[in-house]
Amino acid sequence: MQFIQANGYSIYFNENGYEALNKYLAEHQHSNLFIIADTNTNEYCLPTFLPNIETELTIEIIEFDAGESFKNIDTCVEIWKVLTELGADRKSLLITLGGGVVSDLGGFIASTFKRGIDFIHVPTTLLAMVDASIGGKNGVDLGNLKNQIGVINTPKMVLVDTQYLETLPQNEMRSGLAEMLKHGLINDPVYWEKFLDLSAIDFSDFDELIYTSIQIKNNIVKLDPTENGIRKGLNFGHTLGHAIESYFLENENKETLLHGEAIAAGMILESFISWKKKLISPEEYIQIKTTINTIFENILFEENDLAPILELLIHDKKNEFGNIQFALIEGIGKTKINQEVENEMIKQAFLDYKS
Repeated sequence: MQFIQANGYSIYFNENGYEALNKYLAEHQHSNLFIIADTNTNEYCLPTFLPNIETELTIEIIEFDAGESFKNIDTCVEIWKVLTELGADRKSLLITLGGGVVSDLGGFIASTFKRGIDFIHVPTTLLAMVDASIGGKNGVDLGNLKNQIGVINTPKMVLVDTQYLETLPQNEMRSGLAEMLKHGLINDPVYWEKFLDLSAIDFSDFDELIYTSIQIKNNIVKLDPTENGIRKGLNFGHTLGHAIESYFLENENKETLLHGEAIAAGMILESFISWKKKLISPEEYIQIKTTINTIFENILFEENDLAPILELLIHDKKNEFGNIQFALIEGIGKTKINQEVENEMIKQAFLDYKS
């Protein structure tokens, strides 16, 4: 597959990615190389990755515990200390090998260590390939609040090798699929229609679907790198989705949700709001709800869950001057940003979600 040009870096695929990475290592004067992986990717992905690397640089592996609960400043502090102890300097290179948590956290660590060192993303989950590694957003959670601390800073390259997807359980694959569905809903109705019947998808061609999804996100980010306008549309499903994800993360009586599971629910809820605001037709809403529900199990919301979820909305990063801002869809394939929504309509959306 042809590489994709992003803002100041390139996205390479499969074998071409390793060729590009080795060429980069040969042409740039880095003092040493650090690979950040979590416990899962250290076990399942590193043995595939390392034999493909050609370099005389000293390689150090830094591992941390897998899971969203470790995507925080405490983990960053520990890794900053390890980098210091291992002699990392301004000319060091850091490679993130992992899913969305590793990409987000590793990019943030590199962007802030010694005021910034070079880094490269090697995403190993579907979610990281089509979303987290693309666009230059790096950051960590603040308690249970998603991505509250971070920077926008681009990697030197992204290497997407889809063979790593063979290591993923089905729920992780579904989690990444949520972002692909979103890309169709906000930008490309023809792409969205490919997912209306998953049984009709030839998964031998799944690389092409991933490639298209990355293109969609990259094209939007290129137009608005710092999220002042059109890039906000990528947050469709995320205003409520992030609040749901945060609530389930902090509540010991709830089972922690994967990012894509929460976003899938968020897209149904925000599609309902789009319908009620007359931005989409009732037929479009039913199609969206039905399609997502064939892929994702419904999340069980109890009556006392709604108030704390609504309270979490105030921390959404799109908010301005104390107003909660939604990115909704205006027909399938278009977005309408900076939309204010009354709590009563949100409550109606949750009632309809449960029906």
